Amino acid sequence: MPQAANSGAEVDADDLFRLRHLVRHIPERGLAPTGRPGGFAGKRRGNGLEIVDVRPFSEGDDSRHVDAATTARTGRTHVRTFRDEREKTALLVADFRPSMLWGTQGRLRSVAAATALALAGWRVIEAGGRVGIFAIGAGAPLYIAPQGRERGMAAVAGGLARAHAEAIEAAAAGRRTEPALSTALEATVSLVPRDGTLFLATGLDEPGAEFDALMAALRRRARLVALLVRDRFETAPPRGAYPYLSGAGSALRWAFVTGRERSDPDPRIARLEHLGAEVRTIDADADPEAMAQSLVELAKGVDAGRS
Repeated sequence: MPQAANSGAEVDADDLFRLRHLVRHIPERGLAPTGRPGGFAGKRRGNGLEIVDVRPFSEGDDSRHVDAATTARTGRTHVRTFRDEREKTALLVADFRPSMLWGTQGRLRSVAAATALALAGWRVIEAGGRVGIFAIGAGAPLYIAPQGRERGMAAVAGGLARAHAEAIEAAAAGRRTEPALSTALEATVSLVPRDGTLFLATGLDEPGAEFDALMAALRRRARLVALLVRDRFETAPPRGAYPYLSGAGSALRWAFVTGRERSDPDPRIARLEHLGAEVRTIDADADPEAMAQSLVELAKGVDAGRS
């Protein structure tokens, strides 16, 4: 069975595209039957942006929606009908900053983030939605506007692979600038569609002083789903002494680990939930099948809470 990024240090676009079979029958269920978060229908201005069909004009139709081409071809007045697809649009945000480019169990956290986002993206596509990406690293972010169907996921998979390769290349060249997560995410406030969904895959390293305020702004605009990527070293570190580089001068320091599995709650989860995000933990060493199952089980819990 194909798996994403089988080297553990690379993101392969073809592998991400082939993940569809894992979620083909389990589309994203974060939206209530009304098509909007929360389950309460409300009146919106406008008629939406997506053309559903073209039909003959009838009394009461808005003349501004007349389809000139069809009217000229048939000799009978036709109008376009629309629907609002904003609530089915998702922006997949990948954290590929230097702090994500490590792993101890055969896969980098950044690679696991890309895999989890691809699975989330396919679930949105299976529900009839559109997906785009916003990938952040040490340099300029990569943005691909939301698209639907296989074409949209092909662009997402290719974009994730390209952005990750650039992040790895920058790290290998010594460009390890670590922008605060809040600073890197500022542009998403205007990019995520109102009433859409933002999936953020991150380890929440260096969130920045403005992170809470930024998340509050995003929460007012869209549904937030945080895919918190965790390496086994973070949850059950092996006993030992480990060297690491610290500070601008890259001073060598040592960390002494007791080897006991963490029993206290992860403060990152509590923080994200407090900010209104739906949190789904992603084990960096989990295979795509386990990631998909984790997303589904946690999504069911979210839906039950809304019913």
